[in-house]
Amino acid sequence: MNTKIRVGWRASVGLTGDVLAALSVPLSFPLLIALYYGESPLPFVAAIAVSLALGAAFRSIQDPSVNLGPREAFLAVALIWFLVAAVGAIPFVVAGVGTVAHPVNAMFEAMSGLTTTGATVLRDFSLHAKSVMMWRQVIQWLGGLGILILATAVLSEIGVGGAQLMESESQTQDVNKLTPKISQTAQLIWGIYFGLTGLAIAVYFLLGLAVDPQMDLYNAVAHAFTSVATAGFSPEPLSVGAFHPLIQWAVVPFMVIGSTSFVLIYFAINGEPMRLLRNEEFHFYLGAMGTLASVVALGLFLDPSTTFGAEGTVRHAVFNVASIVTTTGYASTDYVQWAPAAKHMLFMGMFVGGMVGSTTCSIKSLRWLVALKSFRRNLYTAIHPESVRPVRISGKPIDEGAIRDIYAYLLLSIVIFFLLAIVIVVDAERGNATVTEFEALGAAATTFLNIGPAFGDAGPYGTFATFPLSTRAVMIVLMWIGRIEIIPVLVLFTKAFWTS
Repeated sequence: MNTKIRVGWRASVGLTGDVLAALSVPLSFPLLIALYYGESPLPFVAAIAVSLALGAAFRSIQDPSVNLGPREAFLAVALIWFLVAAVGAIPFVVAGVGTVAHPVNAMFEAMSGLTTTGATVLRDFSLHAKSVMMWRQVIQWLGGLGILILATAVLSEIGVGGAQLMESESQTQDVNKLTPKISQTAQLIWGIYFGLTGLAIAVYFLLGLAVDPQMDLYNAVAHAFTSVATAGFSPEPLSVGAFHPLIQWAVVPFMVIGSTSFVLIYFAINGEPMRLLRNEEFHFYLGAMGTLASVVALGLFLDPSTTFGAEGTVRHAVFNVASIVTTTGYASTDYVQWAPAAKHMLFMGMFVGGMVGSTTCSIKSLRWLVALKSFRRNLYTAIHPESVRPVRISGKPIDEGAIRDIYAYLLLSIVIFFLLAIVIVVDAERGNATVTEFEALGAAATTFLNIGPAFGDAGPYGTFATFPLSTRAVMIVLMWIGRIEIIPVLVLFTKAFWTS
């Protein structure tokens, strides 16, 4: 029996070609840095050539008569995130230096960068050219707000399909209500992103001039890219811990803002700050982060082996909790050396995440808030079965179908997380690597939820290169699936997606 394919895959492939060709523009930035520092431009020339060639090839397949619908958007989302990471890995391979010269490691680094995970396989940072290190930062900045929102802003031919891409990318429908045209909305959100990045560059650079020469213009740009994107890569092996405490404090608000809904930031900038300040998800997000930071600070105060002093204890607790909850992945110190209780609190923080419609990853605060309110509603209706109590967030009732979707997402995430942890333990043992159960759980959480560093050898000052190559290959796939929220990938493997 003939089965007709009902997905306009040519439209998806054509859009993928547009994005791959457009990738040559950000690749030009590290190319200029390579020329400025007298480094080899070949890694970026090669990547630009491949991006343009693939872009042209994919665009030649495009069928202009097919518009992007939900199915085409799902396919485009999955293709674009994977192939942009693949092209993003080319500079590491062509440079041929260090652990990232291996194709699997290069793909790991690029996927970790694009998905804003921030887990690295680098062993010796000093081996790598400044331009290559900056490319890690650039690709995280692109992935922070979402390359598809950028595509919507730049590519006018996306048309009505842009709304589908925006919903897939931002996980919110509110973003479609800011302006009549979706392309204008995308441009507006990217304008805010540009503005916040520029502000972070200025703040870091001026603080560097005042208190720490190591925070020069290069480092200011590099860290601005990855703090606003809540991404976590740093050109410094000690991460933000390499800089003056004042600079560490300055990074915290940018991580928090990056994890706040850009729609609400837009309203706050345009004279409606109460829409942000009264938002329940915002309260939950800040409350969870504040509670975890307080408990960690208390634990560090009570730990006799901690020698940070009062200010240092509060700073390290606030910084590292904010870094984990916002899914940034920076570190101000090697928290692997902390007492087990403090490390377990950080592990819990990995599952929180920031707000929907921000640059953050992980589960996200809105899902937890809806699940908790739904659970409380279920307890009430168990006692009063005749009552009708909708779940409300900021006064608005939540659709029951959306609640079921959230439960399904949570269940799916937990299953995948535990399966990945088992794979890490078994594969590490097969590869004669030493990984404890807690370290395996941390590595599974941090890669699948796109956090960054974990514990043990994969801690903030460690490397994921200690895991077997096969485990790193699995992590690449899990970072990809986790960043685009599972469903856009899994639906591709169902017959109904292609035919019904």
